[in-house]
Amino acid sequence: MEEKTSTARVALKYGVLAAVVTMIYSTILYVTGLGQNKTLASLSYVFMLVGIVWAMREFREKNGGFMSYGEGLGLGSLTSAVLGLLSSAFTMFYIQFIDNDLLAAGIDQMREDLERKGMDDAQIEQAIEVSQKFMSPGIMFVTVILGYVVMGFIVSLIIAAIMRKEKPVFE
Repeated sequence: MEEKTSTARVALKYGVLAAVVTMIYSTILYVTGLGQNKTLASLSYVFMLVGIVWAMREFREKNGGFMSYGEGLGLGSLTSAVLGLLSSAFTMFYIQFIDNDLLAAGIDQMREDLERKGMDDAQIEQAIEVSQKFMSPGIMFVTVILGYVVMGFIVSLIIAAIMRKEKPVFE
């Protein structure tokens, strides 16, 4: 009987790989001053998508070409959780030790966006006050992880349905 490949091992491999690529990309955005650009920042989810696809592809190859829907969903979710944990830790490290002004720049950008929308000063101050409550290191750490896990789960629902190949029952 052949030994089955562990989903955890494959998820760890591709979660770490996607996290490293995401960290390099994020650093480039921060250094070039493009970190506040929501479109460019959201491209990091593409790295998650690619990591999940590669993880499922490798898992299926190592298991004789077969992967159940549940295995794919679990694998993709675990891959995104590893990516989220490492990316969140990197973000906290970057904000705490490398660029302390990053959060202040984000608040300034938020103020400009709200002013462009025509909000008055009282509304802007209230929105910024609420946002600052969510910018504590602990809350940010958990929020980044949850964001990646939720997005990874949703993406994995779709990718696992496409890439699954059930092993025949009588084989």
